[in-house]
Amino acid sequence: QVQLVESGGGLVQAGGSLRLSCAASGVILGVNSMGWYRQAPGKQRELVAVITSGGSTNYADSVKGRFTISRDNAKNTVYLQMNSLKPEDTAVYYCNANVRRLGRLSDDYWGQGTQVTVSS
Repeated sequence: QVQLVESGGGLVQAGGSLRLSCAASGVILGVNSMGWYRQAPGKQRELVAVITSGGSTNYADSVKGRFTISRDNAKNTVYLQMNSLKPEDTAVYYCNANVRRLGRLSDDYWGQGTQVTVSS
């Protein structure tokens, strides 16, 4: 089985910074894309940022210039550095990874979610 364990959420004032981490563990051959999504109360889950195994990145327009996604392939870990946070960034943030396992095509896995709250 594969697990994604997130950390780094919390409460921060507007303009502040947080760094999220997500580590994939289990019997893994490799990890393709890794990304972060978020879901605010009453809203659908949305893509925040994604990074391929080669390091190519894509961001939601709302976070461009403020958030940076990165990864450590040796540790199967993805990070999200969030700067200049705004109250509208408040949401539960979920990690996603597309994982290759022995004898299987790649599958998507999700973390349990970590709360980010930005106060005004």
